[in-house]
Amino acid sequence: MIVLEQPYETLLLEAPAEGVVQVTLNRPERLNAMTVTMFDELESVARAVGDDRDVRVLVLTGAGTAFCSGYDLADAEELTSLSALGMLDRQERAARALSAVRAVPVPVIAAVNGAAAGGGLSLSLMADIRLGSPAAKFNAAFVRIGLSAGDLGASWLLPRLIGPSAAAEIGFTGRIVEAEEAERLGLLNRVTGPDDLLDQTLAMAAQICANSPGGIRVSKRALQANLEVASFAAALELENRGQALLTRCDDMSEALAAFKAKRVPNFSGR
Repeated sequence: MIVLEQPYETLLLEAPAEGVVQVTLNRPERLNAMTVTMFDELESVARAVGDDRDVRVLVLTGAGTAFCSGYDLADAEELTSLSALGMLDRQERAARALSAVRAVPVPVIAAVNGAAAGGGLSLSLMADIRLGSPAAKFNAAFVRIGLSAGDLGASWLLPRLIGPSAAAEIGFTGRIVEAEEAERLGLLNRVTGPDDLLDQTLAMAAQICANSPGGIRVSKRALQANLEVASFAAALELENRGQALLTRCDDMSEALAAFKAKRVPNFSGR
């Protein structure tokens, strides 16, 4: 995988299984707090994953005891001294990085191993699927430091995930949402055991990798794009085009023949 060849200062990249890239936020001494460098590196990795056809699933997790504690407060002190345009540039840089993670064309699974606060919450929302250990917890910490809960996509994604009323309560209070409640709300797909978060994440990644790469990519595109269309008819139009496209791909013929023969298709190397 080409994406693994580049060294990073704040991220650790590895391939724990065929077709899977694991990106670990690697500032455990700062609870994986975000910096300008991390934003730049996240954007770079996301774009590299999108260009690497060998990557079928991206796993995102944190080193140590936290997933991501949000923007590093040691750097946050300088924000008030920036000009308005300087602050806008800083904000757009962060938003561009998280948007790039969401735009990765293959499924992104967040393995939330601890606190996901502020920008860490927003980062977890960029994933298609979130699994959490019992130590996972979330909060919209923005309001606690005088900022808006509408940050880095949270005000758009969170209400769509858990409903506007629950999102408003979490956003206005800044309270901690523990793993069990997060699962009940739909913020987490599943709470794992205390020691098998990555094992369960990789098992799910293997299930995804067993399917057609093209089918998965088009499925992700449809699920994301149809969150934003204005009508059922527009959603059907997008779906129809995707299905028509996939019938022209070799994967569909192979999968159909394998299904009829009750065997497992081999999509490796596609």
